[in-house]
Amino acid sequence: MYNASDLRKGLRLKIEGDPYVVTEFNFVKPGKGQALYRCKLKNMINGSQFERTFRSVDSFDEADLQEKKMQYLYMEEEKYCFMDNNTYEQVFLTADQVGDASNFLLENLEVEILFFEDRPLGISIPNFVDLVITEAEPWAKGDSVTGNNKPVVVETGYRIMVPAFVEEGDKIRVDTRTGEYLTRVKD
Repeated sequence: MYNASDLRKGLRLKIEGDPYVVTEFNFVKPGKGQALYRCKLKNMINGSQFERTFRSVDSFDEADLQEKKMQYLYMEEEKYCFMDNNTYEQVFLTADQVGDASNFLLENLEVEILFFEDRPLGISIPNFVDLVITEAEPWAKGDSVTGNNKPVVVETGYRIMVPAFVEEGDKIRVDTRTGEYLTRVKD
């Protein structure tokens, strides 16, 4: 159980049966009366946001959230299938729940899935993944008018800018937080 004084950015709590995360937080102490806590909350199920003001006497339940390590298996009809390596239980997430992480999902990739009362909410992927380039235009030596980067397509279908020396078939490391090229990986 949380009190209003425990509120801070990133805190996950349960309000009216749904999980919320505090996205913004302000402490207000008026000249007279009780201290107020102004928060912007985001619903972790449907993404809706609203602002609410709490008094110092308010209390909240902890959101029953847990993360499970799971393995990505395949995509079928706009749903992504993940499997728990311990129980072999399979869970399906929608494209909205997976979000931009779909650009970096490879078969057998270990991910963390966030659950609220045994319902999957979202996914966390590793910060760095190694991907093979499937399409790359050849680079002409001395072609510096366009800069030293060129667009390529990796095995997941994601388009990324890489240095000119990177070629089709090369394996590269990508930062999944920014979607940017980091380095070429040697096998």
